[in-house]
Amino acid sequence: MPLPAHGFDRLDFPVRELATIPAADVISRAAALIMAATAEKLGLTPNEEPDIDLDEARRLIDSLAGLLAASQDHLGEHREPLREGLRTVQTAFREASAFPDAPGEGPGERFTVG
Repeated sequence: MPLPAHGFDRLDFPVRELATIPAADVISRAAALIMAATAEKLGLTPNEEPDIDLDEARRLIDSLAGLLAASQDHLGEHREPLREGLRTVQTAFREASAFPDAPGEGPGERFTVG
């Protein structure tokens, strides 16, 4: 299905299928994908040679924190596990950093996920 004026020729998945999925589930799936990508950038994936890229991990954590902050009132039962996942990758980032950011200055910390 073409998306007019958005620069996409076609979607890779059926739009009708997405229409049947609750928003909280779509947001949760997106967050899980971002967390998985962050884990890879932090070298946390088991049985693989670590390929640490803290710059990319920072961007992903910022994006994850922003997504969770913007959607926190809509996540229902997914809220706490996603927040815990965010805290986990933030801690892993801090531990992987040779020069950790000051408290409140780390990736995603500027977003209040309360």
